[in-house]
Amino acid sequence: MRVGRLEVAANYALLAVFGLAVLGPIAIILITAVSPANFADAQAGWFHPENFATAWVEGRFGQYLAASISVSLTVVVISSVASVLAGYAFGTMRFKASGVLFYVFLAGIMVPSEAIIIPLHYDLRTFGLTDTLWGVALPQIAQSIAFGTYWMRAYFRAAPRELIDAARIDGAGSWRTLWQVLLPLARPAITTMVVLTFMWTWNEFLIPLAMSPTGAYRTAPFGLALFQGQYTEGTALLAAGAVFVALPVVVVYAILQRHFIRGMLEGAVKG
Repeated sequence: MRVGRLEVAANYALLAVFGLAVLGPIAIILITAVSPANFADAQAGWFHPENFATAWVEGRFGQYLAASISVSLTVVVISSVASVLAGYAFGTMRFKASGVLFYVFLAGIMVPSEAIIIPLHYDLRTFGLTDTLWGVALPQIAQSIAFGTYWMRAYFRAAPRELIDAARIDGAGSWRTLWQVLLPLARPAITTMVVLTFMWTWNEFLIPLAMSPTGAYRTAPFGLALFQGQYTEGTALLAAGAVFVALPVVVVYAILQRHFIRGMLEGAVKG
């Protein structure tokens, strides 16, 4: 019994250490965000929630967050639909050159965006897509489809063949089998893919920087970097701006965490 209690205590102590390592920086950012922005504010007290309003106006985070939301929603919706369809095809069907074509999709994961960002910029500029929503979203849609296809293929390959065979015996075609049989069971996997895609798209910095050279379509991370260099050097206002940028990701994860964790665990077990 004593050994068991010591083991439990050690586990809790280890979890507490990791919890502090994760939550400590977050607490520092939040405390800094409400700290005095300058000496004059310090004379009036040490709690200044008005820093958020000041950072919102001076940093124009309303504009940047709106751009990030539009880009993220565009990327998530299009890439998720395409990934489910491609993953279903690669995972349940056999067709000519399917193996070769799947490895072409994998190339989108293995090739870093830094290696293709310059020619991609000139290609999109030729079509007049730079400084537009599609100029920022299309490269990220391509990257997300590459990952999403790989993710959903693994899920559909592990799906019970008995369900697919039973659906076909009942006269269901490929579309009906996907929408009515497999998709309801794939909710955790799809949720995990959506959360990861949203997080990666929201935090992307290089693609918006390269595809919007005039700054006409700046996303939130890009706006935060601009806020740091152009508008203020105060750590309190920068921390408030960082909270604005990070908050949507936290909210999305908090809402979908149950399905996200379930999808990650199922992927680990099936993998």
